[in-house]
Amino acid sequence: MRRITLDDADVMLAIWNDPAFVQYVGDRGVRTIEQAQQVLGESVLTLYETYGYGPYCMIRKADVQRIGICGLFRREHLEHPDIGFAVLPEFCGAGFALEAASAVVEHARVDLDIRTLTAIVSPKNTTSIGLIEKLGLSLVGGITMPGEREEVRLYSKDLD
Repeated sequence: MRRITLDDADVMLAIWNDPAFVQYVGDRGVRTIEQAQQVLGESVLTLYETYGYGPYCMIRKADVQRIGICGLFRREHLEHPDIGFAVLPEFCGAGFALEAASAVVEHARVDLDIRTLTAIVSPKNTTSIGLIEKLGLSLVGGITMPGEREEVRLYSKDLD
């Protein structure tokens, strides 16, 4: 894994327009490479500058193929950083997300000294819920994100 750059706009465009992402996370309205670069510059890349972390590009070792993202996010309405992940459809089900997410949890604990990690997920996204639970996060309850109508599940884990 490595930090996302503007050169990853094509991967982010594919993720943001993946039907599963749109269904479970939401439609970001990003339809062009230029829009993807703008969103990356205004949001994702500023996480690194502000907090020292953000999402990372998942790269398959065998062929250096970019296959998705996994990393840490910081949302104003959540008390603690949250882990998020998205794998391109053709790479789903191969264990890449679990491998990457496990590494991100360890990075948060050891390198970033994050004491509590959260995750938010649609209650209908059983695959992601399964992964979150494999990582050891426990259900806290439901929350409604600002500007959203549907409630999502909030999970948390003490990293001490």
